Amino acid sequence: MHELTDSQARRQIVLDTETTGIDPKQGHRIIEIGCVELIDRKLTGRHYHVYLNPERLVEEEAIQIHGITNEFLQDKPVFAQIADEFVDFIRGAELVIHNAPFDVGHMDHEFARLNSDYRVDRIADVLDTLALARKLYPGQRVSLDALCKRFDIDNSHRELHGALLDAEILADVYLWMSGGQRKLSLQDKGADGAGIDPTAIRRLDNQRPALKVLAASAEEEKAHLERIRQLSEKGGPSLWPQQ
Repeated sequence: MHELTDSQARRQIVLDTETTGIDPKQGHRIIEIGCVELIDRKLTGRHYHVYLNPERLVEEEAIQIHGITNEFLQDKPVFAQIADEFVDFIRGAELVIHNAPFDVGHMDHEFARLNSDYRVDRIADVLDTLALARKLYPGQRVSLDALCKRFDIDNSHRELHGALLDAEILADVYLWMSGGQRKLSLQDKGADGAGIDPTAIRRLDNQRPALKVLAASAEEEKAHLERIRQLSEKGGPSLWPQQ
């Protein structure tokens, strides 16, 4: 596991790739990389995005998913041309990836083709949000679309997969999934992390300022009485005192 310094530990890169096909062992290549940066769980506005010429044909099934055609990629750089700048962008960060084995496998395949010393696990840590989602929501659908629906994240503009767009959406999903309350509990936590008994008496500071009392206006009292009268007509005598 790649070790991170205290300052680097707060840096995360949400990453996604698009490829010519499923299996790099069958010669499939990366055609798009999209990354967005988080520092202290906040989007910084920095991103890395590139389309790549895979030096082979994109499978038709893959084109149906991401819409990236062979013609579009003809004049794009090859992976070897961007490898160093890409590594510089992700080095020392924690990579946040949905179904990380897929993207990491393709990245390591690209590095191996260059006969370089680069490997993802030597460059950065990896957090697989698909594995995290399966742990948090066992037996439920945990695709990126399903998680967007769970957290009410608008992905209506996502008609096709795209690496940068998917990375931006995944950043929202990850922040919701990792930062919210995961389960209801009556046991609170103190500042030191120790449990606080919810049944214990908690005394207020007797030096606290007096609470401001707001009296109802004549109009509000009139409206209140009228509401009581209406309730009484529909459901019998009201528990509130009549005037």
